[in-house]
Amino acid sequence: MINLWKQKLDHHEKTVGTFFESGSGVIMECMGLTGLDYAIIDTEHGPFEAESVGDFICAAEKRNLTPLVRVKDISRPAIMKMLDVGAKGLIIPQIHGMDEIHRVIEYGKYYPLGSRGVAGQRANGFAYDMGGSLETWFAVSNSETLLIPQCETMECLAANISEVAGTDGIAGIFIGPYDLSTAMGIPGQFENPKLMNAVETIIEAAHRAGKFVMIYCDDVNKAKQYFSMGIDSVTVGLDVGILIEAYKNKVVKIRES
Repeated sequence: MINLWKQKLDHHEKTVGTFFESGSGVIMECMGLTGLDYAIIDTEHGPFEAESVGDFICAAEKRNLTPLVRVKDISRPAIMKMLDVGAKGLIIPQIHGMDEIHRVIEYGKYYPLGSRGVAGQRANGFAYDMGGSLETWFAVSNSETLLIPQCETMECLAANISEVAGTDGIAGIFIGPYDLSTAMGIPGQFENPKLMNAVETIIEAAHRAGKFVMIYCDDVNKAKQYFSMGIDSVTVGLDVGILIEAYKNKVVKIRES
């Protein structure tokens, strides 16, 4: 098991991804031809379940695009099934406190970090990739599959961000600026100093713990600004939104001529 995106992060490369909402394996393959580093299959807001997610993961891996999944909730089936079908990392939404973090690690990491269930599934080649040693497989999987809490609540930000970032088994932090700004009482005010200070606080806490930081944005210039602030990875837009924008721009240009 090799996580190409993790390799880039380990070498301190700035990486770029997007959210996958279209439900099309063809579009997933096309995204893999663009230079994107990863795609996040969204099962929180999207309609996808494990069976279809497994197909999207295959399409991504065909083009060396690292498949991540945003899970729908903090439950054992939501976490374990997405890892079993081959997700290389999970974005975990709506984290409030350390009790939830401990559950995420319990469900998402094998012994000795957690108690993830063991079975022959796609992620381990239906047991053929495990070889002769479960402990070796556990170590590889624990290293290569990344658990990434999403900081989008005041509880996570104000009370727990340093502890969350410093927890063994947590790979990094994903900042959700829409929900976080809303939780702060400044919905959608992405340039508001309160939100920018919060972003800097998260970056500082994560980097102090040796962890990476991701953030969502819609805009190219905003992505560059986040990189200049120390963000390690920017998730830009949704596949469907970018498709709509690209076609609209072409149609406008054709009609102008």
